Amino acid sequence: MSRVVPAPDALVGARFDVAVSKMLGVSRSKAATLIDTGQVRVLDREITKSTTLQAGETVEIDLAEERKEPEPIANDMAIAYEDDDVVVVDKPVGVAAHASVGWTGPTVLGSLLDRGVHITSYGAAGRQGIVSRLDVGTSGLMLVCKSDLAYVEMRRQFAEHEVVKTYHALVQGNLKEDKATIEAPIGRAKVSDFRFCVTPAGKPAVTHWDVMERFGSEATLVKVNLETGRTHQIRVHFSSIGHPLVGDHMYGANPVLAEELHIERQWLHAMQLEFRHPRTHVWTTVTSTYPADLEHALEAMRARHADTAD
Repeated sequence: MSRVVPAPDALVGARFDVAVSKMLGVSRSKAATLIDTGQVRVLDREITKSTTLQAGETVEIDLAEERKEPEPIANDMAIAYEDDDVVVVDKPVGVAAHASVGWTGPTVLGSLLDRGVHITSYGAAGRQGIVSRLDVGTSGLMLVCKSDLAYVEMRRQFAEHEVVKTYHALVQGNLKEDKATIEAPIGRAKVSDFRFCVTPAGKPAVTHWDVMERFGSEATLVKVNLETGRTHQIRVHFSSIGHPLVGDHMYGANPVLAEELHIERQWLHAMQLEFRHPRTHVWTTVTSTYPADLEHALEAMRARHADTAD
């Protein structure tokens, strides 16, 4: 963007950085940077940020356009189910549900739009069609709404806990019971903006789990059903009972074990999604399989305990 403007009468006699700040509606430090880099200058006169702007002078403004890098696309993101109303993706690790401040990686929404998938306009800007999310570090099934009808109905189903979300998790240690429920409120941890914890001030959270496979005292593979959908719910709940997810360093996992299993994130996968179709009302079940990193880590764990198996 380039233009020339006469020095405003109201700013004649002002320091140049102060004048530029008021002319462009930016901070004084930002104005000083623009002057120092030659993006704002006075025609036919050498001028610095502290120079006084004089009557009759012409200010040339030639701002370098801030180039926004295109969002990376998750080309390896598989579609597990799709029709005219909904699309269920098998989200890889390292992909966010939608764009957010500070995130520069691929997103589910951006990758779908890049493929030409129609998404409803319902929902907050940049989050249209999103009725539930998975953490960046969690892989598995995630539903996005294509039609307006689907958005309204699926948002209701998720809010009223009618959708059955099944995860598989590999947790550290040997869980005492074969099945149990963790019911403990979750809220943001005071020590970090990114961590959550069990706290009386938190929101209600209910996690049901069943043991699928045991690996001595080292780890337990569990099937998890969420009655609620709090941020980091599975990770926080299992950490709170002394069984953090393998690889989940944020919530107390053993880094040595993760390194030995060659896993670089929490062992957690959204394995199955069951919901009533928003248009046909037919009960719909979508399933996934373990991604390579989780499969390899699980096989490594099985190999460690092969000699002790019955």
